[in-house]
Amino acid sequence: MRTVFVGAANLSIETAKALIKKGHQVIIIETNKEKIDELSAEMDCSFLHGDGSQPNLLREVNPAQTDFLFCLTNSDQANVIASLVGRSLGFKRIVTSIGDSQFEGICHELGLTDTIIPSRTISRYLEGLVGGGEYIELSTVIKGEARFFTMIAKEEEAASVKDLDLPQDAKVICYYRDGKFHHAEEETTFRKGDEIVILTHSKNMPALQKRWRLKAEPGEPEGMELPE
Repeated sequence: MRTVFVGAANLSIETAKALIKKGHQVIIIETNKEKIDELSAEMDCSFLHGDGSQPNLLREVNPAQTDFLFCLTNSDQANVIASLVGRSLGFKRIVTSIGDSQFEGICHELGLTDTIIPSRTISRYLEGLVGGGEYIELSTVIKGEARFFTMIAKEEEAASVKDLDLPQDAKVICYYRDGKFHHAEEETTFRKGDEIVILTHSKNMPALQKRWRLKAEPGEPEGMELPE
């Protein structure tokens, strides 16, 4: 896959190195020329000097041929702006990193559904260790053709699980309401704003994406496929 990183922060570098080892093509956009020179000596990837929130610069990395745009600078505002610019240029998948959870709701309202809060992920991992649990990565559980897909319920999805009319080999496994986790039963009735998590076969992804992601109105949350 082809991935583009906005910002050479620690999260970007560690993720980029892991992707490079797996044979993925990586491009890093960074404003600090000295940092680029330093990283060029140790990383087998391409670098672009400049501000990754600028449309002209993002066009240079060929949005149509890029699978992921990771906006992982140390500035929440810069990440949100770069993500919105990237979406307007047609990047297929955009991941937005924020440090302040207050921006999470705003990101979802703007349609930036692939929003991550690194500190939250780490804290959950540490909480699991203290509680005697074991953190399990999705990649160790979701194998073969299995995929996760999530969508945000709008008025027309405010129905029960059985009324969603999902394709074969697709099942609602849980949902989030006001940020709280709930198991989904056949008689569960969703409300507008619920985040619904579907476990499905990969063959169903195009249909699910077309049904929910493409029909979202501008500024509304879209359905999203979770990372493998």
